[in-house]
Amino acid sequence: METILNIYLVIEKNHVAAFRAKAYELEGDDEDKIKFLKGCAKKDFESAYRFDAPTNRLGNFMKYNKFAKLEEQGMQYRLFEEIFEKFNVPQNPLICVTPVMDGEILSQ
Repeated sequence: METILNIYLVIEKNHVAAFRAKAYELEGDDEDKIKFLKGCAKKDFESAYRFDAPTNRLGNFMKYNKFAKLEEQGMQYRLFEEIFEKFNVPQNPLICVTPVMDGEILSQ
């Protein structure tokens, strides 16, 4: 049994304005777990737990392109620490990140 997470990037006017997350306990291989998370992405959003997005010292949200650069470097996980603590997941948890751009859930 492993705790896996659907994480949502709530993007408003090209800024990461919030995170949302929903956790599941699931058995099986990683491929099946990812397929499960993607299948739940649209229906999970409304019931997902909300987290504040990081802001700079002026109180401004991070631009989405800055988040994308962190993601390219594999450093986006640092922004999810509060989520990982809330759901008590081990290091390097299996997650599915779904952008929600100005209210539209962009899942496959």
